[in-house]
Amino acid sequence: MWTQNSYEASEQGKLFVVPTPIGNLQDITLRGLETLKTVDKILAEDTRNTKKLLNHFEITTPLLSYHEHSDQKKIDQILAAIESNTTFALVSDAGMPGISDPGEVLIKQAIDRKIDCIVLPGANAALVALVGSGLPTKQFYFYGFLPRKNKDIKQAFEEINKQTATILLYESPYRLTDTLQAIKTHLGNRQVAVGRELTKRFEEFSRGMIDDVIHWSNSKEIKGECCIVIEGRTEALPNDNWWEDVSIKEHVDYYINEGQKSKDAIKQVALDRKQPKRDIYRVYHVEETE
Repeated sequence: MWTQNSYEASEQGKLFVVPTPIGNLQDITLRGLETLKTVDKILAEDTRNTKKLLNHFEITTPLLSYHEHSDQKKIDQILAAIESNTTFALVSDAGMPGISDPGEVLIKQAIDRKIDCIVLPGANAALVALVGSGLPTKQFYFYGFLPRKNKDIKQAFEEINKQTATILLYESPYRLTDTLQAIKTHLGNRQVAVGRELTKRFEEFSRGMIDDVIHWSNSKEIKGECCIVIEGRTEALPNDNWWEDVSIKEHVDYYINEGQKSKDAIKQVALDRKQPKRDIYRVYHVEETE
């Protein structure tokens, strides 16, 4: 048990977590600027990118790099410096450090060592996209970036498909169309909104059913990082082994109605029932003709 009193005097330094603009430099807060000016050093995901921000606001605080490839030795050096009364600000390239960001590791270890971590409010792409999506905001589930391997993607969507809350994903412009297709395959026909170039001059929201948004993404060259907002599940998931009381055809048709192709639905039924796929295929097509 440890209680942090953020602004009490201390013999050691502090770690300030400072959000930076996600596109529009005017979105940095006055408090954020003051913090960047007054700390001893700034930890930056990309020092070149952060240097542009600092130059714009005439801030001369020394920069150190901290990114996803920083090893444990680097983390220990930073934390030891804080314990020796050096105060740092942690920034990411854009948005809130620690959200789908390497700052998460440093923040956790700082807290584990009873170092005060003071988080400033500020820009966050996921929340901008959520509010601008027009989808329910009372409850939401933030996933971040999907994994890259097909097996891991399938597992991710199995978890996402359980959510009745609105779902938030991050995606690069180069993978957007593939990810939208995967959403259709795994989650079926849902309302979706994609926000890109958020807070910038060419900010754009595409809102509609998944097929409409896929058509939009195919119709143009997508630029800028994207936030995908997905309608939560509107029906309860079936119980485990719910399919025991239905025919193989009904079982396959369930997955087809969820948006899967017939071959994928047959494969899933074979996995559910632990039967060879060829047997499911044969029975399904026999029942289909009856």
